[in-house]
Amino acid sequence: MSPTVALIAPGAMGAAIGRRLTDHGLDVWTCLEGCSAASLERARAADLKNVPLASLMQADLLLSVVPPAEAAALAERLAPFITQTETPPVYCDLNAVSTATLARIERIVSDSGSAFVDGGIIGPPPSETKTPRIYAAGENAPALAKLSSYGLDVRILDGGIGSASALKMCFAGINKGMTALTTIMLLAAGRSGAGEALRGELAHSLPEVIERIDHGIPDMLPKAWRWHPEMREIADFLDAADPQGNDVAGRRAFEGFAALYEHLGDVSTNDALIRQLETLIDATAGASRK
Repeated sequence: MSPTVALIAPGAMGAAIGRRLTDHGLDVWTCLEGCSAASLERARAADLKNVPLASLMQADLLLSVVPPAEAAALAERLAPFITQTETPPVYCDLNAVSTATLARIERIVSDSGSAFVDGGIIGPPPSETKTPRIYAAGENAPALAKLSSYGLDVRILDGGIGSASALKMCFAGINKGMTALTTIMLLAAGRSGAGEALRGELAHSLPEVIERIDHGIPDMLPKAWRWHPEMREIADFLDAADPQGNDVAGRRAFEGFAALYEHLGDVSTNDALIRQLETLIDATAGASRK
């Protein structure tokens, strides 16, 4: 029998996951109360069924796909509905949160009476050409893995609860941390009159960084507002992974990356900085073609 899926919320990733599942014949429910016009349109395009929040508890699986800063608050919001349901759905937290935040979410969900899955999504939203990997951990992970039969790529980890979130934190720390570092140094080179020279040296010595400048930074800019809470989750993760408190440098680095992304994501203050980045990318790209 096909599982019924509840999904919160229809952001870019959530709606694309929902669309993949509905395209493969599953019923996917969501609650659109208080959602933006963009979310409403994404839900419509993905053929998601809008139901009251309490009705989501009748699904077999509940997928939490929200910005990191909202993950624990969502669990708290849903806890009373879970408690009132005789057979609540398996709660799958697929958010980019630290292991400490995940532990709080698991405690809220488990105390409310729902089975729990630790999950982490790596890769872009599902599309005609791409499918992200969804890593799952914990004894209930096989329940989420059933969605591999409906167009998703779910991979079960041998580690227990926390291992999927740890994998996400480490991957995002490398990937998005490199984008932050590249952005910081590109801006510094531009301010110092070394932008074109840096581009030339990177093309000679580190050509893979050119791809991050030309495509990674422009792709990051509209997402920066979502990335800065994730950087702080990574900082918290590094603390949890080092109970002796020796990794002060790691925490400070990711707090700095968070500050950069927060500034870039603040529409009230970021215009000049974004224009500077765009000018630098265009100028150095043009110089490399001469």
